[in-house]
Amino acid sequence: MSWRAPQVTRMGQQFSVMEAGERAVADAWLDAHRETLLWKCAGLTAEQLRRRWVEPSNLSLLGLVRHMAEVERDWFRTRFAGEQVPYLYCTDDNLNAEFDEVDTADAESDHATYLDEIAQVRRILADRSLDETFTDPRRKITMSLRWVYSVMIQEYARHNGHADLLRERIDGATGH
Repeated sequence: MSWRAPQVTRMGQQFSVMEAGERAVADAWLDAHRETLLWKCAGLTAEQLRRRWVEPSNLSLLGLVRHMAEVERDWFRTRFAGEQVPYLYCTDDNLNAEFDEVDTADAESDHATYLDEIAQVRRILADRSLDETFTDPRRKITMSLRWVYSVMIQEYARHNGHADLLRERIDGATGH
C-alpha cells in the first residue's frame, strides 16, 4: 500500500485566543496556517503531492511543503536563532530546488521533515519574546521576532492560497 499524507483535523486554535495577548495570537495564527497546509495535503498519495497540476507553474503541494520547511528553517533557526544548519533542499546553485526537484522526492520523508522543522522551531521559540531582535545575516539589518512572525504568517497565507487551488485541481476539494 502506498503512503498517503495523514488526515488532519483542523483545530481552529486562532479562534480560541481572540482576547489573548499578542504572542498567543501570533502562535495560534502561525499554527493555523501550518495546519491548513497539512490539511490541504491530507489523504493524497505521494504522486498527487508531487504532480504539478497547473502548468507551466512548477508549484505542487509537495513543493509547498518542502518550501515551507525550508522557510521555517531559514527564518527561525538560521536567521533568528543563528543556528548553522544547511539547506534542506535548496543549493547555492538552485535556490528553487524545493519546487524544481519534486519528481523523485520522497513525499513521506519530506512530510516528516516539515513536521520536524516545526517541532525544532517551537523548541527554539518557546521562551523567546516577540521584542527580541537579531541582525539578519543576509541583509545586515536588525529585525525583531515579531517581524519574522509577520513574514511567516503572510508567507503561509500566500502559499495556502496556492494550496487551495492545487487541491481543488486534484480532486475538487475546497474549503477554508
